Amino acid sequence: MKPAAVLPAIERVLLALWVGGLWTTGFVLAPVLFSDYPRSVAGEIAGRLFQAVSVLGIACAAGLLLLAAFRVRRRVWRDARTMALAAMLAITVFGEFGIAAELRRTRAAAMEAAPGSELRAAFGRLHGYAGALYFVNALLGLALVVAGSRRDQAGS
Repeated sequence: MKPAAVLPAIERVLLALWVGGLWTTGFVLAPVLFSDYPRSVAGEIAGRLFQAVSVLGIACAAGLLLLAAFRVRRRVWRDARTMALAAMLAITVFGEFGIAAELRRTRAAAMEAAPGSELRAAFGRLHGYAGALYFVNALLGLALVVAGSRRDQAGS
């Protein structure tokens, strides 16, 4: 492999790990867990999986943004790909250290609260926000994969 091809290959691997993790966890593993296990068990396992994907995403985003800085030099923040990666990182950080952290803090109390209680409703809203942000991230990641695929085809 030529040295000039190494950085794009690393970028593709990091993006594949992150986006593959997002899609596999959110759209394959979590639905299987909730269909096959009690809600409390499925929620606990899914929460841990989502947390692991967030950590993976933060690490991959750091690498991808660093590589983007090398790729586009001074124009790094004018590059649409870099902006999408930065948005995905921001969503991941906010989702993990904001929303998911609050979900973990309130989960047990919300599950013990009476159905229809304000605590359960608040937990449900947080869960909805987390799901929406996760979906946006998965779509942004998919767009980057597709755009990268087109870029690779145009370059060959």
